[in-house]
Amino acid sequence: MLKKVVIIGPESTGKSTLSRQLANHYGASWCPEYAREYLLQHGTDYTFENLLTIAHGQLALEEKYTRDSLSSRHRVLFIDTDMYVMKVWCEFVFGKCHHWILDQIVSRKYDLYLLCNIDIPWVKDELREYPDLLSRQKLYHMYRDILINQPTPWADIRGGDEERFIRAKNAVDVLLQSYPDTPVV
Repeated sequence: MLKKVVIIGPESTGKSTLSRQLANHYGASWCPEYAREYLLQHGTDYTFENLLTIAHGQLALEEKYTRDSLSSRHRVLFIDTDMYVMKVWCEFVFGKCHHWILDQIVSRKYDLYLLCNIDIPWVKDELREYPDLLSRQKLYHMYRDILINQPTPWADIRGGDEERFIRAKNAVDVLLQSYPDTPVV
């Protein structure tokens, strides 16, 4: 049975790096964030409607990686971003969220969330928008509040690079040990 582990959190908190590290460690795949590809292609002057397009693209990418993982007989798939990220993005920027995104949150099931903390330095790139500490704190707390109020297990990932990886690996190991048919590397 394929286990899905979602890595979420504010921008520049190491989600993609952690996804890649975990996938390498477990000999698994990781689904990248579709928004990065979309914004690089279409520019950063996005609208509320563009976020719905990005959400559809993210789920299509996740479905592709899920099929590939199942056909490769992987036991775990790491997903960089899900509809909670789209919800926070919509609400933070536009003060509202698309109903379709909310419907997807209700209908989709995951096995573990890893919430990347803001305790590492923000790194500028052409797509990032919120370098100020106040925005980063507000976004982190929005994610944390969501995770506290939903049933899927989650772990707060904090510390330096090595500590972050160890915390994430330990959380994934606990998940995989709950399922004896899933080998733990």
